[in-house]
Amino acid sequence: MDCQLKEFDKDQHKKEMMAVQDSMDVLNGKWKIAIISSICYYNKRRFSDVLNDVKGISNKMLSKELKELELNQLISRTVMETQPISVQYELTEHGLTLQTIIKNLTIWGFNHREKITG
Repeated sequence: MDCQLKEFDKDQHKKEMMAVQDSMDVLNGKWKIAIISSICYYNKRRFSDVLNDVKGISNKMLSKELKELELNQLISRTVMETQPISVQYELTEHGLTLQTIIKNLTIWGFNHREKITG
C-alpha cells in the first residue's frame, strides 16, 4: 500500500480500508498484539509465561484472548502430558506472517518513546 497514491482509485481504496478493518477486527483490544509478541519472541510459551510477560492482564482475560487467537488460526494450543498438566502456545504458520508487523511495531515503539521522552 502506498500512502501517497498519484491517482485516486476509489475501488482500491475501499478494498484497502476493508483489509485494514479486517486486520483490526482480528487484532483488536488491548492485549492481542502483546500476547502474539510474547509467543513470537520465544516460539513456544506456557500460559503462565505469557501471563508474566503481558503486564496487567488477568488469567480470565488471557484465556479469552488466547481462545480468540486460536479461533483466528494465529496460535495453536498443545496440552502437555505433565503433572500438573501444562498448556503450551505457539504461532501457527498463519500467525508467523505477523512477525514483520510485530518487528515494525517494536521499532516504531522504541523510536516513539525516544522522541517523546527525549
